[in-house]
Amino acid sequence: MQRRQFLTSSMALASGLVIPLGKNAWAATSNNATDRKLIVIMLRGAVDGLNVVTPYGDANYRQLRPTIGLAPPGQEDGAIDLDGYFGLHPTLHALQPLWEQKKLAFIHASGSPDSSRSHFDAQAYLESGTPGIKRTQDGWMNRLLAALPAESSPIRAISIGPTMPAILSGRALATNIGNTKASNNSPIDRPQVGDAFAQMYRNNEKFSKTYQDARSARKEIASAAMSPTMTQEMINANGGAPLPNGFPKDAAHLATLMRNDPRIQMAFIALGGWDTHANQGAGKGQLANRLAPLGQGLATLAEQLGPLFDDTTIVVMSEFGRTARENGNRGTDHGHGNVMWLLGGRVHGGKVHGDWQGLSSDKLNEGRDLPVTTDFRSVLAQMAERHLRLNDNQLTMVFPSGPGTSTLSLYV
Repeated sequence: MQRRQFLTSSMALASGLVIPLGKNAWAATSNNATDRKLIVIMLRGAVDGLNVVTPYGDANYRQLRPTIGLAPPGQEDGAIDLDGYFGLHPTLHALQPLWEQKKLAFIHASGSPDSSRSHFDAQAYLESGTPGIKRTQDGWMNRLLAALPAESSPIRAISIGPTMPAILSGRALATNIGNTKASNNSPIDRPQVGDAFAQMYRNNEKFSKTYQDARSARKEIASAAMSPTMTQEMINANGGAPLPNGFPKDAAHLATLMRNDPRIQMAFIALGGWDTHANQGAGKGQLANRLAPLGQGLATLAEQLGPLFDDTTIVVMSEFGRTARENGNRGTDHGHGNVMWLLGGRVHGGKVHGDWQGLSSDKLNEGRDLPVTTDFRSVLAQMAERHLRLNDNQLTMVFPSGPGTSTLSLYV
């Protein structure tokens, strides 16, 4: 290998790109085959859908959530009215124009039919598209990629994050690239590198002590830089996904990539920090601090995609919802039903879809959670059918044990 090739390959690996390099690396694909785009945003940790799209019109809501319930529209830090019954969290105000343009919709009481309250299992099912089946080896986005017409290329589907997610893992080619937010990690943080330096200095007492002190200080600084509300359980629930603080920048970067290269058809981003067991807050607080950059990032993505947004569907989903009743720590625990988001030019927006049954105790799942009345796979199947134009056989390939497409009218 020549020096220039070696340097180019090294730079690609360092940047997190897992793609072949070279002038003829990618086979050309027809723009017509990739003109309809899909972006999936996964909120790892189980976001509280009842405070994202809040049923302020249900009298039970405030009784179940006396301290973390959102105030009605018109009051300080109150919900943004959507339809006279449901309201949007006030920190998501950047999305209000998309709602008014009927390019944003929600599907309430949606989620997985599997009853697991384990973050690990529920996220795995959300990514595999086969709830309750642990042996599935690939993700539904990878199967979708394989079912789409025209020859695939490594950049037809991309993931932005630290590692390739299970949802894009499988036989079809996909690419993982790093987040745009600068990482605080350095090569010295890698165990092999750090241990090598320790070995180098082991025979010099002064240098060895200086090095170990500096290494300890770096760990303390990294620990201090974490959110004070991030418990170990929250870190585990995030599955390595970053907090949404850097999402607006990642969203702008993704929009630029998709505008500049028509071969990119699908993208995936995971965001963490949604496991709000304590001090969740209402119009302000921990959840609000997560939702604000999420809303801003989605608005940025829609705006900077430009005309492409009309041919794009953005799906926002989370592994499960949270308990209807707040807990003793002014937070919420692992629940069941949640809310899915759809954004895009062909989405039947300006509407909260779904079979909403209310928050009375006799309607709650196990007397504590929002029930799942819409299977998340039926929403995704309708997206694949109406937006990406897959036929019945292709849909069966993507969701082999799915319930079929939703009867809800999610597209115009």
